[in-house]
Amino acid sequence: MRAMVLGGTGFIGSHLVDRLLADGHQVRVLSRSPERLRPPVPGVDYRQANLTDIPALVEALTGIEVVFHLISTTVPSTSNLDPVFDIESNLVGLVRLLQVVRDSGVRRLVYLSSGGTVYGTPEVVPIPESHPLRPICSYGIVKVAAENYLHMFHELHGLDYLVLRASNPYGERQGHYGVQGIIGTFLNKLQRGEELEVWGDGSLVRDFIHVADLARLCVQAGESARVGNYNAGSGCGHSIRAVLEGIEQAVGRKLPVTWRPGRSFDVPRVVLDIARAEADFNWHPEIGLAEGISRTWTSLGQSPTARTP
Repeated sequence: MRAMVLGGTGFIGSHLVDRLLADGHQVRVLSRSPERLRPPVPGVDYRQANLTDIPALVEALTGIEVVFHLISTTVPSTSNLDPVFDIESNLVGLVRLLQVVRDSGVRRLVYLSSGGTVYGTPEVVPIPESHPLRPICSYGIVKVAAENYLHMFHELHGLDYLVLRASNPYGERQGHYGVQGIIGTFLNKLQRGEELEVWGDGSLVRDFIHVADLARLCVQAGESARVGNYNAGSGCGHSIRAVLEGIEQAVGRKLPVTWRPGRSFDVPRVVLDIARAEADFNWHPEIGLAEGISRTWTSLGQSPTARTP
């Protein structure tokens, strides 16, 4: 498979690149910037450009069979601050990409959506793909619109596509800016000797998937001929308190936690039903939460940007 990873120098993208190479595929990356935490990977064809650079995009798509779209300029917690930017930079960019893909030789596109935001407040848990889509943040609304455009291009132009609605990916090389990814954020704060802030009593439950398991599913989605939407999570719920316990076990010391009042917009429980992905791809998450946290913590000691307090 000749694959191009849009956003292949980011957190999830870099792990997808590793998995594609390990499985013997040819890999090209289109991204705005190089990786921050490691040098270029041998054998990867890196191209640096924005999705708005149509000539560069057309050239990068030459000879590509499958595109993996992992680029996002916003995160759920900040997308509502400027919904117009969210639409212009993410949705408009996707539609432009689809127009270019339509006229190229690309046969398939795998799009990373959001299982944590497209459903809104869940009516049932675990949440199946058939659940109504009622997002309550701009990030989720844009993801739903993107899924609909993919379906439109499939119906009108025959583009094969597959949407993966990811839960809460975490793992090695995750960003730590404090706006997304509670596990990565907490571990990096500990690495810098900072306190951890928890909103509420720690009872919120979320579905955490290790990035290596998600990357493996992405590759299988790209290799397949299936079309449609799939949840991509661990299928298990873990409370924030359970996450803190796992981190405490990994770092081997008591955690400095500051407890803040709960927030009204936090959904109490979000867990994805992954039975469809398990059945259709013969795929199962392999890395449990405790092991994943331990691996992530260990990797920070090897990161060139890590600092010891």
